[in-house]
Amino acid sequence: TKVELQLSCKGIPDRDGLSKPDPCLVLTMQSCGQWMEVGRTEVISSCGNPSFSKVFTLDFYFEERQRLRFELFDIYSGSLYGGKHEAFLGFVECNLGQIVSQRRLSKALLQPGGTVGKSIITIAAEELTGNDDYIELSFSARKLDDKDFFTKSDPFLEIYRLNEDATMQLVYRTETVMNNLNPVWKTFKVSLNSLCDGDHKRKLQVCTVWDWDSNGKHDYIGEFETMFKEMRGAIEGRQVQWLCINSKYKAKKKNYKNSGIIILNQCIMFLYVTSPLEQLKSSEVIKMHVAIDFTASNGDPRNSCSLHYIHPFQPNEYLKALVAVGEICQDYDSDKMFPAFGFGAQVPPDYKVSHDFAVNFNEENPECIGIQGVVEAYQACLPKLQLYGPTNVAPIIQKVASSASQEVHTKEAMQYFILLILTDGVITDMADTREAIVQASHLPMSIIIVGIGNADFSDMQMLDGGEGILCSPKGEPVLRDIVQFVPFRNFKHQATPAALAKSVLAEVPNQVVEYYNNKGIKP
Repeated sequence: TKVELQLSCKGIPDRDGLSKPDPCLVLTMQSCGQWMEVGRTEVISSCGNPSFSKVFTLDFYFEERQRLRFELFDIYSGSLYGGKHEAFLGFVECNLGQIVSQRRLSKALLQPGGTVGKSIITIAAEELTGNDDYIELSFSARKLDDKDFFTKSDPFLEIYRLNEDATMQLVYRTETVMNNLNPVWKTFKVSLNSLCDGDHKRKLQVCTVWDWDSNGKHDYIGEFETMFKEMRGAIEGRQVQWLCINSKYKAKKKNYKNSGIIILNQCIMFLYVTSPLEQLKSSEVIKMHVAIDFTASNGDPRNSCSLHYIHPFQPNEYLKALVAVGEICQDYDSDKMFPAFGFGAQVPPDYKVSHDFAVNFNEENPECIGIQGVVEAYQACLPKLQLYGPTNVAPIIQKVASSASQEVHTKEAMQYFILLILTDGVITDMADTREAIVQASHLPMSIIIVGIGNADFSDMQMLDGGEGILCSPKGEPVLRDIVQFVPFRNFKHQATPAALAKSVLAEVPNQVVEYYNNKGIKP
């Protein structure tokens, strides 16, 4: 899917006692270990709290960890070129998934040297919906108020949208037309998604008109409100006009009429089709559970040949798979708390075999803080367990399915559950597992199975539909395909774990969308 990012900053310090900064943000994306420039915002003169009109459109891949870096510069001359004119003020790094899941992310910029500064950058994300219209707009004005003594006003136009929380979000800022009370601004394009979130009746504070001043203290000329439904009149080839009203003048002057006329000369619509992923905009949509195989076939953890051996410098395959998948999923989990379970081990204090015990040994609260918390709990529990068997996974599927079943009965059904199963061998309770998967296919749930080690995993292909539609022992077919299986050995020699995450998570967005569409639920 495609995502639009809009940027703003607060608290940028003055260049010196007399000069305010001329800020510009540079967006780069990490690719193959290198930072590649995506683009730059415009330079806003003499402004410590800029809202940039430049919108960045990025391809968003749920299954990948897309690392972004935002660098803030003070551009002395207004030119982006010539290094001597650029003063580096700080940067912020984050994942695109974090921005998408939170919709609006604010972070303090790190100054040169790594210290946390007082400047704040805010990144707002808007997903382009399945059928997203772009519109081309052409504005002009007539008889604007003159705000300058010796010359005429230098007007520019800002378009804002009213958000659901009553805040205003900048959609577009035109160029400044110098010394002109009857300006004609350049034609520009914006997505209908950015303008009104696809709602033709959403109120817009379209047109706040300003008289530009070089010191950044622009003079307010006036504004008006409308909605896209009214603007569509210009599609038919006729002009649409609004009175530009200065509320202060209107309150003080008895004979006040207006501060000019704003004219929409044309509105042209362009249709683009993108992949819908609206469900993943919710910061609470993903709830990941982890299940780890502690059967004896893994080998004694104290032996360096064991799949569970904890090397002081090199993570084992279980840890590599856990971190690769978990770091992607945690960007979409609002509380970053991950229930982690084990199966196939004898568990203290009575050392009975369990197939769904909490890795932190807290059965009432099996959640770990972040993926790192799961890693630490896994490493801490290994010396306390007696690896045993068999490899039964149906109990853990049923446990997570029970939580997902409770979610079905909530009003909004906001959470979608992902169960990551890490196992070294062929599943022993295959019939019960098939039955559990068929029942789980009716729930907001997906199952990812990663095969660890060099065992024969050929029977696993049946679970993810590789051999046709999976059915229960009674012959009931799955409602939808919810299982993805991959052997870790196919990815163990990759330079980074990203390839594994991309493979196992690529189907999850469509599984999420399919579930909600089948249920007629809007998350």
